[in-house]
Amino acid sequence: MEAVVVDAGSKLLKAGLAAPDQSPPLVMPSKMKLDVEDQELADGAVVEEVVQPVVRGFVKDWDAMEDLLNYVLYRNVGWEIGDEGQILFTEPLFTPKTLREQLVQLMFEKFNVSGFYASEQAVLSLYAVGRISGCTVDIGHGKIDIAPVCEGAVQHVASKRLEIGGVDLTNLFAQELKKSNPSVNFDTSDVERLKEQYACCTEDQLAFDAIGSSCQPERHTLPDGQVITIEKERYIVGEALFQPSILGLEDYGIVHQLVTSVSNVSPEYHRQLLENTMLCGATASMTGFEDRFQREANLSASAICPSLVKPPEYMPENLARYSAWMGGAILAKVVFPQNQHVTKGEYDETGPSIVHKKCF
Repeated sequence: MEAVVVDAGSKLLKAGLAAPDQSPPLVMPSKMKLDVEDQELADGAVVEEVVQPVVRGFVKDWDAMEDLLNYVLYRNVGWEIGDEGQILFTEPLFTPKTLREQLVQLMFEKFNVSGFYASEQAVLSLYAVGRISGCTVDIGHGKIDIAPVCEGAVQHVASKRLEIGGVDLTNLFAQELKKSNPSVNFDTSDVERLKEQYACCTEDQLAFDAIGSSCQPERHTLPDGQVITIEKERYIVGEALFQPSILGLEDYGIVHQLVTSVSNVSPEYHRQLLENTMLCGATASMTGFEDRFQREANLSASAICPSLVKPPEYMPENLARYSAWMGGAILAKVVFPQNQHVTKGEYDETGPSIVHKKCF
């Protein structure tokens, strides 16, 4: 059986057997529903509680993560107890050493895997577009990672992690919708769908400032029958990435963050990094975002203009959403056949710390 690749994000978990030029076979919410006994209710009634194992990119609840992976690997991928295979995990930027060790321990001691490997999402996303050097701007559900990669190695000193992401843009969108539709009660799932359907970017800040008087309102009927009006709100989601002050943050926009990050790498790599910039994450697929990003990049103070990598024609159109998983599928075809992974014997001999020696 092929190795399994798992990319566990804050919102979605992507998993499946390694198939480098295909989308992940399984994409599901990264959450578990648990039945919990409520002491305040009569007769010890059981209530349903939703648990999110992954918060802003990192695992926070290992019991829930174990339950989630058990469902994924045995009920969906097709593993059988006693006949588990090899597995590769994607890792977000700046994953703490303790979390890496907990993951490899979980895999060998609870899931009895025959082989394990982990690699950083920035490196894997570049693999998906045929690069080993470049800079990724990964806009996830709970964070934004900006990572320069030289010859397959993340330059951690120059990398940045911003504690904002899609969830913060969803909350912003909900606040703005509430202002123009004060009598409507919005469900988070409704706001998520509206954001995906309507959110877009203006071509520049001047266009954003001018839309107040020119934006045509659009009526939308929610699943419960309530009718709402959407106007300027659709543009504010994307604008917040270029003007973080909209989110109440005293920080520079995403293009400036990219240029600053690369400036901290040795100068001989600047051109290679900036001219191979890759946008990742579902938010990067927002209408007009790529064009706005490139326009801002063309106006940046950098001597070398950042330019975006175009994905290979043979890769799926939704590459930006699943680039880390697809890159993981490519890497899995190399590390396991060439025995570069952590084996059960190595884990038993060295313990969880083996992950730092073999997976880098």
